[in-house]
Amino acid sequence: MSSSPQPPAGAEEQVDRANASGLTPVVFIHGLWLLPSSWDRWAAVFADAGYAPVAPGWPDDPDTVEEANANPEVFAGKTVGQVADHYTAVIGKLDRKPAVVGHSFGGLLAQIVAGRGLSAATVAIDAAPFRGVLPLPVSALRAAAPVLGNPLNHHRAVPLTYDQFRFAFTNAVDEDEARALYEEFAVPASGAPLFQAATANLNPWTEAKADYRNPERGPMLVMSGEKDNTAPPAITNAIYEKQRKNTGHTEAVTMAGRGHSLVIDHGWREVCDVSLAFVRRWAP
Repeated sequence: MSSSPQPPAGAEEQVDRANASGLTPVVFIHGLWLLPSSWDRWAAVFADAGYAPVAPGWPDDPDTVEEANANPEVFAGKTVGQVADHYTAVIGKLDRKPAVVGHSFGGLLAQIVAGRGLSAATVAIDAAPFRGVLPLPVSALRAAAPVLGNPLNHHRAVPLTYDQFRFAFTNAVDEDEARALYEEFAVPASGAPLFQAATANLNPWTEAKADYRNPERGPMLVMSGEKDNTAPPAITNAIYEKQRKNTGHTEAVTMAGRGHSLVIDHGWREVCDVSLAFVRRWAP
């Protein structure tokens, strides 16, 4: 775990805007192989709905996909604990408790933040598993194989080939869209979080854990894509079974026919609207 993490300048500017607006902030947390720009359309929708969107990157995230692919080493070595502390620091500078929306490993991070009592309402979309979530479907192992197949990747930044991205993210869209999404969004990612999630149930001290029993967790929506290979419904359902033990309100939704790219592909707006409706109910 890092000590006294500080948000980068970009996050500071977003936090300042959110605080100046007086509106309820919504913090968006992206996952592996994406950048904060993957939330740009969502941020616009939430802003139009009267919220103050804040979409900071993980530590050292480049500003663009081009920069990221030219300098992949900046992603290396980022751990779940380090990134969770980073978002904790960002949220700590907000004047109002935010809603938090996360996708993939961002969905795990959103649950970690909620478990620290920092979220007014949380939406975890196709979230990575935390300690205590037992299913490891074959498709999830195959999606993670480009990283987990080589132990040295624990300390590396690992890009996905188009075929790997196609299986892990865009299996539920057509070929033309899959290629366009790969070109627009795909960047390298830290290998460490995947190793942490894969070994979470073997390591009592893992950083890949969420305090799902904290009564200050707040309302939570757990969402899955029916055809997701990376975080199949079996994982999301197991996450829901853990989270529903909380005294707070917990819901689960499965988006029919959707894969792991559901927050960025042609059907993003439907997923965004479901998320916004939940946030409106619990963090107006």
